[in-house]
Amino acid sequence: MTQKYTILFDLDGTLVDTAPDLMGAHNHVMKKYGFPTKSTEEIRNLVGQGAGALIGRSIWGQAKKEYQSVTDQEIKDKMSKDFVEYYGRNIINQSTLINGVKEFLKWCKEKNISMAVCTNKQELLAIDLLKKIGIYNYFEYVAGSDTFDYCKPDPRHITNIIEILGGDIKKSLMIGDSETDANAAKAASVPVILLENGYTEKNSNEIYHNHLIKDFIGVEKIVSTYLKD
Repeated sequence: MTQKYTILFDLDGTLVDTAPDLMGAHNHVMKKYGFPTKSTEEIRNLVGQGAGALIGRSIWGQAKKEYQSVTDQEIKDKMSKDFVEYYGRNIINQSTLINGVKEFLKWCKEKNISMAVCTNKQELLAIDLLKKIGIYNYFEYVAGSDTFDYCKPDPRHITNIIEILGGDIKKSLMIGDSETDANAAKAASVPVILLENGYTEKNSNEIYHNHLIKDFIGVEKIVSTYLKD
């Protein structure tokens, strides 16, 4: 009998190119609060650690003087709340699946591989996006930034999902696009398949990985090397 294997997927920049819709929400909030807007490429470099981190990293350093009268945490909370509300209403306007995703997910199902999403997106937003873009039913579990008391790069975000699925760390794999994914997987002793040109400021060669891919075309060959009786 073929062993039960587990694959965990990041969401933004890994399964779905969400940058255009994230940019729309980000720029909506920036205009509302009087901060500079950003391009889609700039947004790609800021995504990965949740809405609060995205907003914080965007305005910190370039707009410090403009909100000295308001505490950082207060303005970050307000902006994050507005961001999530706007993004939730416009979550799939321009977002698209990464090339080859659906075919790969179908292949994994045929191979009896357990699949789950491990994202720093809020759980409800992640589930909503997965449903609206048509791939939610491939996954046995979806864990967001607020599912547990910790999230990536904390390795428990990964190990807890594997435990919930009844999986085995030694029979698991992480697919992601940033150092947040890679560092969590490395700390959990799980191999990493990294998508190049991910949602990160770092180059792919600066991020830990076992395999580097440009999209999901042909990834079955890599995963097959881990599937042993």
